Amino acid sequence: MVSKTISNVLKGILVLVVVASLIGNCVLIWLNTQRTPKCPARQVNLGQPVVHDERSAVFADLSVEEFHQVSDYMTKIPGMSISTDPLSPPSVDYLYMIDLSLPKKLDVLNHLDTNGPKPAREATAVVFHGMNNNISEYVVGPLPNPTYHYDVTLERYGREIPLTARPVNAGEHILIIKFLQHVLKPISTLLLDSFGIDASANPAYYQNMPSGVKSGDRQTWFSLCRNEEGFFIHPVGFEILCNHKSTDNMSWLVIKVLYNGQYFDSILDLKKQYEAGTVPKIIYKAVPNYASLKPRNKPTGVGPQQFYAQGERFSIKNNHIVYLDWSFAFGLSPLRGMRVFDVRFRGERIIYELSVQEAMSVYGSVTPNLMLTKYLDGSLGIGRCAYELVRGVDCPYSATFIDTFHLLDTGVPRRLRNSICVFEHDMGRPLRRHFSEIVFNSYGGLANSALVFRTITAIGNYDYMWDFIFYQSGSVEAKVHATGYIASSFALKDNFPFGHQVAENVTGNIHTHFINFKVDVDVLGVENVFQTKDMEFVNVSMPWMPERYTMIPKVVEKQLQTEQEAALRQDTKTPRYLHIASNKTNRWGHQRSYRLQVFSYTGDHLPESQAEERAMSWARYKVAITKQKDSEQSCGSLYNQHDIWNPAVDFSKYIEDNESIENQDLVAWVTTGFLHIPHAEDIPNTVTVGNGGGVLLRPHNYFDEDPSIHSADSVYLAPGSEDSCDSNRMACLAQETCSPVLEPFTYHGFKVETRGKN
Repeated sequence: MVSKTISNVLKGILVLVVVASLIGNCVLIWLNTQRTPKCPARQVNLGQPVVHDERSAVFADLSVEEFHQVSDYMTKIPGMSISTDPLSPPSVDYLYMIDLSLPKKLDVLNHLDTNGPKPAREATAVVFHGMNNNISEYVVGPLPNPTYHYDVTLERYGREIPLTARPVNAGEHILIIKFLQHVLKPISTLLLDSFGIDASANPAYYQNMPSGVKSGDRQTWFSLCRNEEGFFIHPVGFEILCNHKSTDNMSWLVIKVLYNGQYFDSILDLKKQYEAGTVPKIIYKAVPNYASLKPRNKPTGVGPQQFYAQGERFSIKNNHIVYLDWSFAFGLSPLRGMRVFDVRFRGERIIYELSVQEAMSVYGSVTPNLMLTKYLDGSLGIGRCAYELVRGVDCPYSATFIDTFHLLDTGVPRRLRNSICVFEHDMGRPLRRHFSEIVFNSYGGLANSALVFRTITAIGNYDYMWDFIFYQSGSVEAKVHATGYIASSFALKDNFPFGHQVAENVTGNIHTHFINFKVDVDVLGVENVFQTKDMEFVNVSMPWMPERYTMIPKVVEKQLQTEQEAALRQDTKTPRYLHIASNKTNRWGHQRSYRLQVFSYTGDHLPESQAEERAMSWARYKVAITKQKDSEQSCGSLYNQHDIWNPAVDFSKYIEDNESIENQDLVAWVTTGFLHIPHAEDIPNTVTVGNGGGVLLRPHNYFDEDPSIHSADSVYLAPGSEDSCDSNRMACLAQETCSPVLEPFTYHGFKVETRGKN
């Protein structure tokens, strides 16, 4: 009895000790937490005050209110009956898009540099005139209260744009689905037995682009896929060619059918031969969804995270960003994508416009869909596909996110929440450094912290990650990386010259990506020249050793005179140094310039014998230099995809006039990209590593020395001063350690947000 009592007492004491220990630990943790300072939201002790330029508003994307103002104006034009309903059939007049109409460059420069009048703010409205079988573009202004409009189609394109050149809008897409459901009904048994597809459900498919083989066509191959996550790599052996040119969908026709590599003239022809047993049949076999991105193992960890120990060193106000010595305006074109304007370093304009222009992919296959496919994503809308970015994956967790809006086939403004992210990033390697132990002992270095301006666009199967990066050395980089799903076809015996088998009955098809950037460089003004530099080996005599020579490299420099001379083709050797140079010199007498350094793995361009290359003629050139013109805004157009044979914008014409480029306002059109031969590791989807390209703009004799030597981030060590904070802030970092205040994780990407009137 006594022993039992003692045991209970001991147990009670033990419980009290455990509880006291837990309470003590909690108190200690709380005290330590209270002592841990929180990171400031903004940088403290800035070397200079942040100054935003309100005049950057001339480049600002349209606001929700401005979209509504233009839409209201267009729908009330006397004599017109324009619909804003995205489900409008092709036979009506439909307001497809409203976008900012950029003012003329000289007017903008007058406003920015001499405090001249602000250019009128205007919008472009694109109307599909189904009743007249053409497309018109209207300039509407001035905003915010429009009072005028005028048709600029002939001015911009020199001709009328046929309705057949329009992209497939939401209304036509719905009609296509209904058409496929109707025409596939007679072979529902075949589809179920061969592919496990329910013909009455919404068919999963992808289509070839352009629609047809000549100007005026609107006939498309639709490849059926299993309706699963990542359906792009679940193709089945069935493709159907439909003529949907008529604005009356009741007149649409099936032209040809492909089943298991065999062509048929109609659905009924296939049905008859299938039931008669004269067709080699495909037998449905269920397979696990190898395309799913659901983790194979439960996620258990979080990778390294960055945070701002002293707060953010960049500031965003409206559409203007200031970061250390940099400032720029930004926007997101619904067609072209990411763009920045009036890029300045230490107050001097380096770039007037840096923008994404076009993304093209050309496929090879034995099946008709991909055999004919040449995607021009600018016609689909690169910027409108910039969906919400995921914190901690698409961008660092601590990044700042920006919403954008567009009105492209939506009827009312659509909000793309968190579609741009901005963050300062340690690139993981020093920008510069040197350790010396010869004669003089020292170390000097600078971490490569840079500002990243990013968006990611998911255009059908492919996701492109677009980055503009601003370095402390005065360099700017524009680059792209691709991920997402490969396009594929049903594996047939003749497929393998055009790709590799990557899954059960699936061929990943060869394709090449071409990406075009517009770089309007203004080096100390708008009167610049284009120069190239390279090297050659020459023999040089050695005077101290008669009759002996040595071979050394020598600089070979050339200044190019005309646009045609400066159009550097993909199939020719390009000088390794390309410069946009001013007529002003630095302290050492050299022309102040910026170098264009292109990173690309595109391989061969399309042969010029291909008629359709006219819509893609920009891809002939690694770099093309043209005289700046407000009429030459882009290398492509909204209408090039579906009329590549007679494109609204033919880039080669920018060069054909062969104007002088000496002491002119110059624009560089840079084409980069990569060849992609899909392989097994593209399942479930493609990784960004090794799949990309870009262009780097680097100062070349622009400064008298590397401007980053003035960076407050610099580290300098000398014997005996290793622990001093005077020239080494890293030595003080442990004393300034703070805990990051993180935003809670949220994601709204599956919710479509439009902004109708209140």
